[in-house]
Amino acid sequence: MRNIQPTTRRGFLKSVTYVLGAALSTTTLSSYATDVAYPKPENVISPEDALQRLMEGNGRYVANTPQPSTYASTRAALVTGQNPYACILGCSDSRVNPDLCFDAGRGDLFVARVAGNFVTPEILASLEYGTAVLQSPLIVVLGHNSCGAIKASIKAVKNDEDFPGHIQLLASSLAPAIDAAIKKDPKNVEDTAVRENVRINVEALKNSTPILRRLVQSKKILVVGGVYDLNTGRVDLVTPT
Repeated sequence: MRNIQPTTRRGFLKSVTYVLGAALSTTTLSSYATDVAYPKPENVISPEDALQRLMEGNGRYVANTPQPSTYASTRAALVTGQNPYACILGCSDSRVNPDLCFDAGRGDLFVARVAGNFVTPEILASLEYGTAVLQSPLIVVLGHNSCGAIKASIKAVKNDEDFPGHIQLLASSLAPAIDAAIKKDPKNVEDTAVRENVRINVEALKNSTPILRRLVQSKKILVVGGVYDLNTGRVDLVTPT
């Protein structure tokens, strides 16, 4: 085996992180979970019940009948820890707020956001923490219509266009969804790409090693996708291909 000598502190940390990540399992990670009682015992539910609860919350949001806010009553309990019932990989778009669109309370959702709602190493690590350590039973990849990141990626793919700064990284990361949409429905690339991007990242999370795939296979977590409609506020679940 080739002996790699990191020349910088960052390189060394990357090497150590890689080795530790390969060796970690859900068993070792669970030892980091808090020993205190669950601050929100109502959040200890099955993956299927978590999804149902999430969608019922979206129904209230669409109907404009949210539950009363109880910030004061939960503040003291959440000082001791957190046990969210769902993790959300969402887009950074300011018009899409998962806590609002699922009518969730403080401590209910563990949210990781990036423009274009796709998996990055940092997002993956966050979701591993949310499921293996905080023991959330559900991950939802949440896309939305009229997504600026998707639109930029379509321009990049169709026109061979580059964007300034680091914005091009977003477009390049979303290119597989654009390619899939062009092949699947060339007359409706944008909306199709939004859904394809959700599907691609759901599958990426389901098959991510060494942690999430084990949790999925053991049925301890559920990974699903959804698309938020800016016009209605409704979230429609995306079926796998």
